[in-house]
Amino acid sequence: MKLLVSTLEPSGNLHLKALLEYMPQDTHILGIFEGIDNGVQLYSSSEFGVMGLTAVLPKILKGKKALRQMVKLAENVDKVLLIDAPAFNLPLAKAIKEKCPNKEIIYYILPKVWAWREKRKEAIEKYIDKQISIFPFEKEFYPNSLYFGNPVMNEITELKDSVSSNGITAFFAGSRKSEIRALMPLYRKLVKQIDGEKTLVISPHFEDISIYGDISDFRVVRNSGKALKEADFAYICSGTATLESAIVGTPFVLLYKMSRLEFAIAKRFVKLKYVGLPNIIFEKLGKGIFHKEFLQHFPIKELLYVRKTANSEKFLKNSKEIRGLLKGDLSRVAEEIIR
Repeated sequence: MKLLVSTLEPSGNLHLKALLEYMPQDTHILGIFEGIDNGVQLYSSSEFGVMGLTAVLPKILKGKKALRQMVKLAENVDKVLLIDAPAFNLPLAKAIKEKCPNKEIIYYILPKVWAWREKRKEAIEKYIDKQISIFPFEKEFYPNSLYFGNPVMNEITELKDSVSSNGITAFFAGSRKSEIRALMPLYRKLVKQIDGEKTLVISPHFEDISIYGDISDFRVVRNSGKALKEADFAYICSGTATLESAIVGTPFVLLYKMSRLEFAIAKRFVKLKYVGLPNIIFEKLGKGIFHKEFLQHFPIKELLYVRKTANSEKFLKNSKEIRGLLKGDLSRVAEEIIR
């Protein structure tokens, strides 16, 4: 089977790699992705990976060119698989359907319309043949969607059964340059006031880590799951890492920062009480708050206090509950794609 793939996020590439293990051996992929050896790469996902409204602008021309090329490739494939990244993938789906009306388009990791831009539901219903969600509450927003659990559950091999006491604190600065620049100065201040070992988790696709600056106070770890299993507490940027920490069972605090303008726009349009995925899941299911969040401002004393007073037993109990909510079978996702 020849499969045209579009995934622009680092997390999307991880999910794609895990998914391909369940696909037939004769599956041939091409398109936009990263970190997959047996495929024809039109563009690397990292060429489009940006965060923030202003950072998107320089990518527009390249995005339009890539879209035209992807539509051309779609003519000669069996199916199209879109993963997350709705800003690019929804216009791509529309363009492919207009050019190839009978081409099956599958969308995995649906747009988060429960957070903002609810009108994207209309595009999903109009241009997508098969919708596969990754959160248990999304059926409310996508009545025609299928749910087979969250892919993060399939990618985590080690889970905590009991509270750890290794004296290790983990730091996640994110996978985007804007996140790293925002959080690393804070992290360098925090480590000076924390005893024990400090690990800095850096994504495997980052070869040049000079953007992190001085990291002499940290031990660099490339495997996020291993880092979380070893750590007693973590400071984490927003994104998939928060969900991973919740599943592993490591207490953490979320730190999120963007420009003042972007934050003001987000406050106006985003329909969420929380930023962290574990908090969003628990809130949507009426289960309260899962972890602490600090947005825009990071008072050092409060961040240290949250770590010192973390209720690890309660966190682990919630962790085991969220594992049950997200448990699924990635092979069933693969079956739906090839069906």
